Amino acid sequence: MRLRCRFLVWLLPLTVGTLFGCTTVPYTNRSQFMMVSESEEMKLGATAFQQVVHKERVTHDTRLTEPVLRVGRRIAAAADKPEYQWEFAVIDDPKQANAFCLPGGKVAVYTGIFPIAHDDAGLATVIGHEVAHALARHGAERMSQGLLLQIGAVGVSVAASGSSPGVQQAIMEAYGLGSTVGVALPFSRSQESEADHIGLVYMARAGYEPREAVAFWKRMQRASKGKEPPEFASDHPSDAHRIERIENWLPEAERAYRPAR
Repeated sequence: MRLRCRFLVWLLPLTVGTLFGCTTVPYTNRSQFMMVSESEEMKLGATAFQQVVHKERVTHDTRLTEPVLRVGRRIAAAADKPEYQWEFAVIDDPKQANAFCLPGGKVAVYTGIFPIAHDDAGLATVIGHEVAHALARHGAERMSQGLLLQIGAVGVSVAASGSSPGVQQAIMEAYGLGSTVGVALPFSRSQESEADHIGLVYMARAGYEPREAVAFWKRMQRASKGKEPPEFASDHPSDAHRIERIENWLPEAERAYRPAR
């Protein structure tokens, strides 16, 4: 991946080459090719989040918001991203067992995930995973891939412009915020596994027993009741493979674990 990044940067015109480059994912140290600055990504994430909270049914029931805030703030502290302006929302949709985190620390949790999360450790698994997507810049990575394809057709100057329709469309597609606002599209299987890995470390650093992530995914597996598509037909890893990989990462997470006092 590092060689691929260097090759792509070399291919781009020198007049705009400084706009693009490679970044490194925390913990996994994987290189990513990026065509979108983090500051621009954060602005777009904030705009998208405002669209979500205005169009979705946000609940202020403290029985739901308090655990999300409690867990979310601890995960945010563990993520150690002071430039993020963290916000947390709970969306009242019992049919959506889902959550997402947009750039800049904009987190939304759907009420449909609560029965599976079961407790704070379960919520830490979910929120840690979604925060990991944002800090690993998976959305910007998808945006960059989409923008790279646009270069030949619309020109580098348009594709690289933060105000261009291409960028606006890319951010909506990257985070699944198009026709169904707030229902995030799946990331690639490799990004999902990477978010599992990083999220496991975050929840451990936040004071939640990382082994509870295995328990959460086993509950998710039971909740699917055989409805899960085959892994080859899904962008998400199968629950069985996910659990296996998380178990392999547990020793690393346990070293980061500091029980809350």
